Amino acid sequence: MFFRGQTIGKYRILSPLGSGGFGSVFLAEDTWIDKKVALKVPHKQNLDFSEMVKEPRLLASMSHPNIVTVLTAEKQDDVFFIVMEYVPGETLEHIIMRDGALDLSRALDFTCQMCNAVDHAHKAGILHRDLRPGNMLVSEGGRLKVTDFGTSRFLEIAAHGTTVIGSPPYMAPEQFYGKAVFASDVYSIGVTMYQMMTGTLPYDTPAPGDIAKLMRGDLITSPRLKNGKIPKAINDIVLRALAPDIPARYQNAADLLNDVLGAREPTATAVRRTQRGTFNTASTASEHVADIHSRLKARETPQPSFCWHCRKPLQARTDKCPFCNEAQ
Repeated sequence: MFFRGQTIGKYRILSPLGSGGFGSVFLAEDTWIDKKVALKVPHKQNLDFSEMVKEPRLLASMSHPNIVTVLTAEKQDDVFFIVMEYVPGETLEHIIMRDGALDLSRALDFTCQMCNAVDHAHKAGILHRDLRPGNMLVSEGGRLKVTDFGTSRFLEIAAHGTTVIGSPPYMAPEQFYGKAVFASDVYSIGVTMYQMMTGTLPYDTPAPGDIAKLMRGDLITSPRLKNGKIPKAINDIVLRALAPDIPARYQNAADLLNDVLGAREPTATAVRRTQRGTFNTASTASEHVADIHSRLKARETPQPSFCWHCRKPLQARTDKCPFCNEAQ
């Protein structure tokens, strides 16, 4: 759609960033303010512009540190595109493909951040419907940001309601029948948690003949069978998020987040006790000291208004997070 060096309005195209089912993304420079932005260009361009611009206006009113900010939507030279915040870093999908199963603390930290993003969007009445690691960007500082909120609405318009929206490996069972609720996004978080902790998906992409098994939960095996280091409490949380029956599943991301935070503290305490009991080797002590310096540096790094540990919003001049009780 665009090419390197092309100028569209005030935006100069720098390079392509990727392409998906909804559209192509380009890195561009806003020449008015000398700032890098990301331009998302939908593949479908034969739609009513006034109808398509409604969702970006809604999204632009959302402000959250774990959601990629939509700055504006424009139509230049008969091409409609969405202007978004540019996040230097890599996708969570790329991290999992490169590293395999993630360290438990890192996986839970990413889970808390995506829950914060999804909870914020749900409270604004926005359903994602295509949550997956490929739609989650991790900045160089470790901040996870969910992108593509609302693009499913564009796909609905483009398909006139005839297409099931989502990525099959991450879709809740009800989505295969064209139905999606807030708990459907929670199911997708559950699949992502499973993948982060085991390095694999809970099941292959369901074939048409497998949908009945998916609805019964027959395709899912316990993540602890693939990674014995996963604590039982965390294992149970993942399985509840993946419950095939909507009433048995977490109904919203906030409930999932609360259980993760509750289970994470005992796990972290156990890890610290293990570390204290293994200081008989210089390497372990060195690693522990490095971890202390890392945490001190994280606390010294200014992150105004948000807890460094659980990423929840804080009131001004708060020295202790009311959600996870970590000192700031």
